[in-house]
Amino acid sequence: MDSNINIGGLDFGWDLENGRFLFEGQDAVLFWISSAMKTFFDTIEEISGEESSNLVFETTGFRQGLVVGEYFQNMKDINVFQATEVITNTYASAGWGRTEIKDLDAESKTLTVHLKDSWEHKINVAQEKNKSTNFLAAHYAGIFTGLFGSNTWYKVVQDQLDGHEYSVIEYFPTDITVANNIHQLARKKESQQILHLEAIVEEKTRELKALVKKLSSPIIPVLDGIVVVPLIGKYDEERSEELVIKTLTNLPSHQANYLILDLTALDKDISEHTTSLINKIGSAASLIGTKTVLVGISAELGKAISESNINFSKFDCFQTLQHGILYALGQLGRKIL
Repeated sequence: MDSNINIGGLDFGWDLENGRFLFEGQDAVLFWISSAMKTFFDTIEEISGEESSNLVFETTGFRQGLVVGEYFQNMKDINVFQATEVITNTYASAGWGRTEIKDLDAESKTLTVHLKDSWEHKINVAQEKNKSTNFLAAHYAGIFTGLFGSNTWYKVVQDQLDGHEYSVIEYFPTDITVANNIHQLARKKESQQILHLEAIVEEKTRELKALVKKLSSPIIPVLDGIVVVPLIGKYDEERSEELVIKTLTNLPSHQANYLILDLTALDKDISEHTTSLINKIGSAASLIGTKTVLVGISAELGKAISESNINFSKFDCFQTLQHGILYALGQLGRKIL
């Protein structure tokens, strides 16, 4: 069963046998705005997020409008003003709401659009949005980009969603393009991701530093009167100061006569902080009556010590931790049975 009707000079047709709806001879579709189309918008926003989905609506609206604008621009027997009238009437008949074009200036390529009760506005109301999406605003930017033959963009100066009778949108020539907007969003999201990753790295670094601070260079009592402090890794100024304070704070509680600094696990890249640290701990320990023994001096550390201005001859040095402990026991008049 076929049925055709002409309303306002526009042809509508139905081919029920083949399930077709025709608008001006072209296949078209009908959707319920506040239910089916709302669900369509909701789903895009749910998957993409509000910011990305707004850019999707805006970009799609512009590109669809560009198709319309270029179509009429290629029609030699119709000017911009005539095309504008045809387009707005056609859109009104298709349920796109009422659009009025104000202050159209083909020379300056500027205009103002009053948009009232559009399908997009009805969807936004059903979604209970506080700010409108910009499909139609961008759509008309695309239309006039095609009609003018140069890039046109928009600014929303009044939004019907705020309680006004209609939305007011200004259009003007610009260098802004939807491609630029897509790239800007991509860069923004990339920057946000980088900041997020940097925050994670910073947090993990703090946790690692706290763990290293807690675990590194513990005071290990091995026998009565003898404690060992292993120096591990590389020491900068901050870490050196922490170790000196930690060692001197805890030494008295162990009543140690001998402090054995085990240098076996020091980083091979010896800095001035390292040699200074050894001297500081040894000198400070002597002030509370604890003698310092150095063990595990590597070739690199030995070279750094010899080139420093610090006198290490005041410390007894041994190759291994075992030798250092045996020496300290001997000095205390004891031995391991």
